[in-house]
Amino acid sequence: MAVTDISETIKDELLRFLKKSKKADLITTYLYYLEKKFKIDPVLFIRDKMIYQSQGELIARLESQGKLWRETEIKIQHGQQSVNELTKKVYICPFTGKVFGDNTHPNPQDAIYDWVSKCPENKERVGGLKAKRFFVSEDPEVIKNYIVKLKEPITKIVYSSAVTGKLFNSKQSVIDDFIKNQLKPIPLEEVPNQNRYQIEEHFLAFIQAQLEESKINAFVESLGDFEEFSSYVGQWLEEDKADSEDEE
Repeated sequence: MAVTDISETIKDELLRFLKKSKKADLITTYLYYLEKKFKIDPVLFIRDKMIYQSQGELIARLESQGKLWRETEIKIQHGQQSVNELTKKVYICPFTGKVFGDNTHPNPQDAIYDWVSKCPENKERVGGLKAKRFFVSEDPEVIKNYIVKLKEPITKIVYSSAVTGKLFNSKQSVIDDFIKNQLKPIPLEEVPNQNRYQIEEHFLAFIQAQLEESKINAFVESLGDFEEFSSYVGQWLEEDKADSEDEE
């Protein structure tokens, strides 16, 4: 039988877990062990309803696929814009740089729709009508661009979220917003039995491989070498015996 290596650090973490979760069964405890041993931090990507092995793995994947952020060019008109230090959200015309702030116009979203639908510089058409495309940003660094008075109009490269479409001043700001609003941590012990979300295929394969009976038995045998776990191991063995008798 394979031998499961349990370090002193993981042993202490397992003891804390079992004392806190007094009714934790064998599989739940084993999954907690795997989480600590392999440094797994599962996250739910809320929009896609998919669970990934870690935040870092998901972000790296989305970046490599071009599905996290995109470079976007914005225009900033000269003169003073309808934005100030109290503005929290702006609506920006991509064709002229005209901007409406959430605190400087009573209905900024209606105003931007009306503006782009009549904008002479808007040459884009959808079904024969002018496209009502515009940018939205809540990033203070983007908003600052529109507070400064300019002598001449300028263009600036910013970053749009591929998930929400919102504009940010930097790639890191896109990532920070993604982590804050699109990801939800989920303990590994809750992953296999949930049925609301899909599990990313490589992560699912990993879990299935680790849940082989021989590996679970090796885990129990290794815990049995520590006196601190004797009561828990005894309880699990009794439960397993009772389940076997019920099946007969």
